[in-house]
Amino acid sequence: MAQSKEAKRSFKEWMNDMKADTQFANDRKRWMANTKKFILGLFKLIIIIGICYVILGPVIGMISKSFFSNADNYNPMVYLIPQNPTLERYQLSMKYLNYWQTMTSSLLYALTLMIIQVFICSMVGYGFARYKFPLKNVLFAMVVVMIVIPTHTIMLPLYMTFAKFDVLGAISLFTGNTINLLGTPVPMYILTAFGCGLRSGLYIYIFNQFFRGLPKEIEEAAFVDGAGTWYTYFRIMLVNALPSIVTVAIFSMVWQYNDTFYAKLFVISDDIVISKKISTIEASISNVERILDPAILEIYLDAGIVLVMIPVVLIYVIFQKQFIEGAERSGIVG
Repeated sequence: MAQSKEAKRSFKEWMNDMKADTQFANDRKRWMANTKKFILGLFKLIIIIGICYVILGPVIGMISKSFFSNADNYNPMVYLIPQNPTLERYQLSMKYLNYWQTMTSSLLYALTLMIIQVFICSMVGYGFARYKFPLKNVLFAMVVVMIVIPTHTIMLPLYMTFAKFDVLGAISLFTGNTINLLGTPVPMYILTAFGCGLRSGLYIYIFNQFFRGLPKEIEEAAFVDGAGTWYTYFRIMLVNALPSIVTVAIFSMVWQYNDTFYAKLFVISDDIVISKKISTIEASISNVERILDPAILEIYLDAGIVLVMIPVVLIYVIFQKQFIEGAERSGIVG
């Protein structure tokens, strides 16, 4: 008993000495901090890998499968790496997509809408950020409603508006009939020009947040030097808003390029919107080439989707730095 008490006493004394040792205490804190940092970093890595797998897994599988031959597709031992890779899927997909002509038309369509959208939404966002006018809060609330409300809820009014297009009855007054704009991209240009295009509410909000973050002294200095409102806006404010412009331009370009909702609603030609044309490639190949196996047709669809994805990926790779900077400064992160 005496020996055990003496052993306990010596252990307590040793622990007290260790606690009193400053070097040991610092080492212990450092070890605890490093262990905590390691566990947190490992947890973050697992989360990132999981998210990347969920997002990139289907894309990698689709790209890999687009090179499969018929033998690879029926071989249960082939998973991601084809044994007999072939470009025949891409050749046939490009043929039935009329790839280069349709891609040129689609990019031109998306680019023109993007330019109009950036110009209009930047002006509206600047007006909300810098000027006071009647019903300003009510109008800005409508902008927020544009972001929140699903477009499917207004698809019927939009369809009827452009199926029987008549500006305040003036067209029918002079011609006796309304104009049917369906089957053309004109409805999208009209909506975009009046700030009601695809995701325009979000773009207005981004520009509004960015311009509100710029100091008013910039404009005041310009006004003192004799600059007018338009000169200040185009030569000073838009130059400072370049990160926001790049962000909105990339968002607009990609979303217009990928849009199928408005393209189908307004019956825009497949030769103008390639993202809409891709949905018919399986039926076209099946009818003309007499390929009836759904598994083989799916490979042609994968190849077509990869072809459609290429411009979007290139746009992001080229403007990645400006896009991330603009997103951070626009307050739309997290």
